[in-house]
Amino acid sequence: MRILILGGTRFLGRATARLAVEQGHEVTCVARGVSGVVPAGARLVAADRDDPRALVPLAAEGFDAVIDVTRQVSHARHALTALADHVGHWSFVSTVSVYADHTTPGQSAADAPVLAPAPPDVDGPIGPDHRWYGECKVSIEQLVRERMGADRSFVCRAGLIVGAEDPSDRFPYWVRRLSAGGEVLAPGRPTDRVQFIDVADLARWLLHAAATRLAGTYDGSGPALTRAELLAGVAAGLGVADPVLTWVDQEFLLSHDVREWSGERSLPLWVRLPEAGGLMDRDVRAALDAGLTVRPLPDTVRATVSWMSANPAAVRQGGLDPADEAAILGEWQAVRDR
Repeated sequence: MRILILGGTRFLGRATARLAVEQGHEVTCVARGVSGVVPAGARLVAADRDDPRALVPLAAEGFDAVIDVTRQVSHARHALTALADHVGHWSFVSTVSVYADHTTPGQSAADAPVLAPAPPDVDGPIGPDHRWYGECKVSIEQLVRERMGADRSFVCRAGLIVGAEDPSDRFPYWVRRLSAGGEVLAPGRPTDRVQFIDVADLARWLLHAAATRLAGTYDGSGPALTRAELLAGVAAGLGVADPVLTWVDQEFLLSHDVREWSGERSLPLWVRLPEAGGLMDRDVRAALDAGLTVRPLPDTVRATVSWMSANPAAVRQGGLDPADEAAILGEWQAVRDR
């Protein structure tokens, strides 16, 4: 196939471009070229997508498939205007952040309510909290379906993406923490649910969708697992036998200013329940039936470790630092001993 990737220099876009080259496809990546390099074997077309006509010169090349990961509404509109009549299939990587209800577990893309589209004067996420992120993705989903039609558009609502080249602190924190050994603060309950997708598995599915012209809207994530299974899988990938886990109550953590999800003084991949019980517990059977395959968790851990070891400066150092973790564990032990 002749594949056009709008992006291709970072994380998912780069992983997809790399795999496409390995599979023998002719790969063109469009990016400004300032946030990274495309994989060997792919062609980079430098372009600023703020320019409405930046992609017009590519229209005559007649690509079989386009894969776009943008969060900017205008970028999607410009791309569709320039290319929709000249490509066979369009994949848009959206997000589970489009959903209006993150409380209810077990929802699927077929029935879950989504947010309203972004207001007309909002073109992309705003500020450090990425306000309007989900709404902008909803707007782009609508543009793709309207311009490409139901039979030529594939919308992949990705969950948390992990694996090699992940610059966040979310999955790497647990790899780093279990590797360090000692008593590990595990948040909440062992049965709390966690859900994510290896970047390599998501890239493979995007290429499968392009090759088979898969159409429709799906959640792009692996099956949910328990937090105990997550930590056991990380330990297995690291070759750590019997990690020492201390499960600490959610309310105790919140009362001690331990933060959710990611960032400084956080326990990554932890969210309060029941308010966010559906965020990482979605029904992805439709995606699995449509060709998504998920590798064993230890394989993801090993790929992450290899990349982290080779690129230590590229990984965000979030989460709890050892002194904070030890202090909280000490206070929790004191509460339990009363």
